Parts: sequence; structure tokens; C-alpha cells
Amino acid sequence: MNKHDVVRLRVNFKTLEEFENFREYGQQELSMKEDLQENIVENDSDSPFYGVYFGNKLVGRMSLYKISRKFDFYFEPPQDYFELWKLEVLPGYQGKGIGQALVDFAKSFGLPVKTNARQRSDDFWVKQGFEPLTYQTERDRGENPYVWFPKGVTEQAYDTES
Repeated sequence: MNKHDVVRLRVNFKTLEEFENFREYGQQELSMKEDLQENIVENDSDSPFYGVYFGNKLVGRMSLYKISRKFDFYFEPPQDYFELWKLEVLPGYQGKGIGQALVDFAKSFGLPVKTNARQRSDDFWVKQGFEPLTYQTERDRGENPYVWFPKGVTEQAYDTES
């Protein structure tokens, strides 16, 4: 398996142009593009976007947002965690460990990681060591949450009395 370097993507118009290659999912990419444009306006140096390059071409990317423990409804004990969004590897570069490199990078911080499995991606997340959560209508609102638990962390118990 190849070693792929994950880099924090610069928030600039070159990156915005590179995202044009990731259009196959439509609406989510539009929202990512809007996120990026907002970040350009704010000149946000703490970009939530990470990617893998093959030569000069961006071939894999994800968004990684740190969520404060006060919004943690997933993990026991409650703590800061990462929300991983929009993981995508371009066709032709899939199956080469790029997605795994991005996921391993997210795990490397030692905090729990939550994601939402998109169409038919459940097997990928399970292979990466993620587990589906017990679906809770109020909390999950139609999402399909999968989480990675670092050692000593478990799923938060759901209070059915409230």
C-alpha cells in the first residue's frame, strides 16, 4: 500500500478550481464550494479542508471539523470530537489507499470521529474501523452516523425518559 501524504488545503481560488473535479455528487460539492468561498472572504488560515495530491492534481479530499464537547451527543465520556464530511477520491484513484490515508489522518488526533455514511459507503467505513450508532430520531434526523471510538470511549447512552 502506498504512503499518501495528507495536507491541509490552502483556502484560495486554485483550491476552488481543484474542487470542480469533485462534482459527481452535485449538491454537496456546491455546499463545499460555498464553504470555501466563505473561507476565502474570511481569509481563514485554519482551513477545514484536507487533501491528497498525485503530482500536482488533487485526487482525494475531506472536510474535518472539530466539534466542542458541549455539543457531544454521541460519545461517553462527552468530549471534543471530529466530524468528517465529504470524503471523496476521484475515479481512477480509488482503491489505492487514498481514502484510508485521509481517515487515518483524522484518527491520528486521538479524538473520536463521526461521519455520515453516504450511499453504499457503509462497507468502507466498517473497513476503516467505524461502527454504526444506534439510530436516534431526535439526534440523527435522517443521518446515518458512523463513529470511530478511540480506546476508552463508548457510545453515549440514550435517555428514553426525556
